[in-house]
Amino acid sequence: MPAIVGTVNVNAIGASGVFNIGDVYNISPKSAVKTYAGAGSFVTGNNLKINNYHSVTNTNDNDVLDQNVTANI
Repeated sequence: MPAIVGTVNVNAIGASGVFNIGDVYNISPKSAVKTYAGAGSFVTGNNLKINNYHSVTNTNDNDVLDQNVTANI
């Protein structure tokens, strides 16, 4: 539905963000991320005790491309 839009100030748009003014049928941004985390990294709660004496996170990644996101189709 058409509308009259006044002044728009965009400070920043993230890598997988979308900015749209006007009519749109479908917006589907695509992104891919790789996260390295050791044992107990994403544990949340109160009064936690985590013992990871021999935990190692291997971050050696020799390949160049893991998940290719080339087009927003």
